[in-house]
Amino acid sequence: MAPPASSHRTPSPSQPSGKSEVSDLKSQLRQLAGSRAPGVEDSKRELFKKVISYMTIGIDVSSLFGEMVMCSATSDIVLKKMCYLYVGNYAKVNPDLALLTINFLQRDCKDEDPMIRGLALRSLCSLRVANLVEYLVGPLGSGLKDNNSYVRMVAVTGVLKLYHISASTCVDADFPASLKHLMLNDRDTQVVANCLSALQEILTSEASSLEEASREREALLSKAVVYYLLNRIKEFNEWAQCLLLELVSKYVPSDSNEIFDIMNLLEDRLQHANGAVVLATTKVFLHLTLSMTDVHQQVYERIKAPLLTLVSSGSPEQSYAVLSHLHLLVMRAPFIFSSDYKHFYCQYNEPSYVKKLKLEMLTAVANESNTYEIVTELCEYVANVDIPIARESIRAVGKIALQQYDVNAIVDRLLQFLEMEKDYVTAEALVLVKDLLRKYPQWSHDCIAVVGSISSKNIQEPKAKAALIWMLGEYSQDMHDAPYILESLIENWDDEPSAEVRLHILTAVMKCFFKRPPETQKALGVALAVGLADFHQDVHDRALFYYRLLQYNVSVAERVVNPPKQAVSVFADTQSSEVKDRIFDEFNSLSVIYQKPSYMFTDKEHRGPFEFSDELGNLSLGAESADAVVPAQQVEANDKDLLLSTSVEEETRIVSNNGSAYSAPSYEGSVGALIPQAPSEFAVSNPSIPEPAPPSSSPIDDLLGLGLPTVSAPVPAPAPSPPPLQLNSKAVLAPGTFQQKWRQLPISVSLEHAVSPRGIAALTSPQVLLRHMQSHSIHCIASGGQAPNFKFFFFAQKQEEPSNFLVECIINTASAKAQIKVKADDQTASQAFSSLFQTALANFGML
Repeated sequence: MAPPASSHRTPSPSQPSGKSEVSDLKSQLRQLAGSRAPGVEDSKRELFKKVISYMTIGIDVSSLFGEMVMCSATSDIVLKKMCYLYVGNYAKVNPDLALLTINFLQRDCKDEDPMIRGLALRSLCSLRVANLVEYLVGPLGSGLKDNNSYVRMVAVTGVLKLYHISASTCVDADFPASLKHLMLNDRDTQVVANCLSALQEILTSEASSLEEASREREALLSKAVVYYLLNRIKEFNEWAQCLLLELVSKYVPSDSNEIFDIMNLLEDRLQHANGAVVLATTKVFLHLTLSMTDVHQQVYERIKAPLLTLVSSGSPEQSYAVLSHLHLLVMRAPFIFSSDYKHFYCQYNEPSYVKKLKLEMLTAVANESNTYEIVTELCEYVANVDIPIARESIRAVGKIALQQYDVNAIVDRLLQFLEMEKDYVTAEALVLVKDLLRKYPQWSHDCIAVVGSISSKNIQEPKAKAALIWMLGEYSQDMHDAPYILESLIENWDDEPSAEVRLHILTAVMKCFFKRPPETQKALGVALAVGLADFHQDVHDRALFYYRLLQYNVSVAERVVNPPKQAVSVFADTQSSEVKDRIFDEFNSLSVIYQKPSYMFTDKEHRGPFEFSDELGNLSLGAESADAVVPAQQVEANDKDLLLSTSVEEETRIVSNNGSAYSAPSYEGSVGALIPQAPSEFAVSNPSIPEPAPPSSSPIDDLLGLGLPTVSAPVPAPAPSPPPLQLNSKAVLAPGTFQQKWRQLPISVSLEHAVSPRGIAALTSPQVLLRHMQSHSIHCIASGGQAPNFKFFFFAQKQEEPSNFLVECIINTASAKAQIKVKADDQTASQAFSSLFQTALANFGML
């Protein structure tokens, strides 16, 4: 059978047909370099297009550098542009080639065509090669004095580029003084704007080291400069106007007459079609009148209409930006906007992020005169198909109720929410009813009558279930079934995944015991017992605290757990006034959009909590330094095979040794028995072998009706403990193997460990902990994060056999807690290794 005929296709301009394609281009460019034949310019264009297309898709065409420079001797502006693009691209990666371009670029800087002069100057300054800065000074000086405004504009930008390449060369050439002279004398407003921008950047950078630069920066804020620029503001484009207005906002007028002069001059800028100009003008008005209370309030009235107009016009993104600034103003002066609350009603076609912001503003502007209308509107949103917006609407109603406006009607609305057959509505309403009862205890009878009909089995969200349990304990004397509901919750203790809910159950049972002892006595004993056996440290500690408190004195326990309470007058604000003032100072910036000061999202040490994702790009290797781990553990940072998070199925609760070294009762059996447990001395032994403890007959045991025997039974001798666990100090594990094992092995131990204050202070970077753990034969395979959250993946191996232990450790320096998950080839040794790991972590920072 004959082979198939090869298909003949014309090669694409962006796909070379072979290795000789670049060579062919080189020869063709060389032939056209000195040719002046008709149509040669068109031929050059086609060849230049091919070169640029190859360069764009990553093909190395640097060998054509000389030919491209020779062909640039033309008056065709299109060829010049393509040649400058080619030169700028390869000059950055190959400074030696950049030397070949200096002559023809300097020659083009003197061309008769101002467009070519400007393009050549821009390309010359874009080379960014440090050893070529001496060739930039002359063309830049000529460019600043050029007759054409485009060339001057490019030259101003070139001065700033020169400053970033070599600041000393720029200052020595006295370019800042030339820029200032040009700014105050040039006819073209774009040149003036470029001069202002470049001067601000240069002088701000130089002010930290040179006193003269600091004085020059202050001179920019002089009355003469500010007034000169303000008088020309209408000639500037939108970007330049925003730049100028930002400068004016930093100006300090000498008296009130100057303030009114500036405001009168900028009055028409509030009617500008560009939202950025309006916001910049608003910032000027607000900052100028901060010291004039009455005028400042009038400014709010004046800027209200332009901002509300911007919200209703334009894209959702623009509306959100303006709304964010309006939100800041509403929080500072809600009474000014209270009559305009209808502007903050949500439209059906608005994005969720806009609706959420509007709900916050409706909450802020609510007062005695408009509460009914606002709450009625918010109740309509509760039935919204967008569940997050429905939740926010319920919270908004609750916040308005906590502001003491028309509480009667709002409480009735919230109680109606409890009767709706929607889980998320009931859950949010329960949380709000709890807060309302803390502030308005007089409503307890009406609320409890409705809450008592809600089954805890139908509430799945932890916060809502915790709120319901709080009410069961706080008002158990008014709820007939409270002890029995709590008893059913205790029976399902092991099925409850939330530690918050389990903590609330303990407290609620204690409160119920003091109010209805006969019905709650047995339930309290069982609750304390299962609480003491709980793997979560906080739950265990609270159960132990309650047990010892009851053991000490029941009356004292009642005064501690269930004291007389006063109604809460004010709930804590999530943001301090200092932070809000800092955001206001940074008006018309990203700080307002993020609702946090700039230092919180720009400086590394003040960035938000580190979010761990499933991509390795968010984690760096533990072996950032050669001495951190053995070389075999070093992995490339873009290795996608390294596992960084566990699956949802692995996030199950696993009972583990909580590591407490004090005397604690333990729970055995289905009915429950509180038995004092002897202190456990730390030893690397098998914790799966329980050590029986003698029963106790203390007064608290009798109080809880546990029916414990009064005579101690003989205790059998404990089984001999296995030899201590020894780890291999030179263990090696490939990342792929780590990933495979992490996916296959179940979690053996999951616990929360308290990190010592010295350890928190020592954790300045992940590498410090890596070296410490390696000294305990526990090696790191990956780490990442920044304060306050750090994440580590460790592994270790037994000394005598190739049995691996894998660890995920997340440390929060703010709470001084470490979340630890352990997986092991040998499940029986997991607890022993967990104890070793906790001991090593506890010793961190002690030396």
